[in-house]
Amino acid sequence: MKDFVDGTAFNNEQGNRARKLFAAVVLAALDDAIADDKKYGNGPEQIARWARSRDGREVLSCAGIDPNERVVGGLMDFVSKGIRTSVALSREESERRHAAEQAEAA
Repeated sequence: MKDFVDGTAFNNEQGNRARKLFAAVVLAALDDAIADDKKYGNGPEQIARWARSRDGREVLSCAGIDPNERVVGGLMDFVSKGIRTSVALSREESERRHAAEQAEAA
């Protein structure tokens, strides 16, 4: 019984690692689309084309993201804002957005 539990825990951990790897691929695709948007002005269209493609849908699914049109719209909105993923996920950016929301509400 102990071997079964250890094997299940190991498989679950491997699955989590794979999901994180595919999530990193999604973040890289977003960064590439943001770079394209700044250089050529077609970033949102690029990420939409990628997310709707067979490979994009597969990567999104493996990352634990349901590849539907709502997700594609969200990816396009994120790219159109032009904030790199490393900045958007940082604590400083989160605190800055929260402070801006508080100032807006007051």
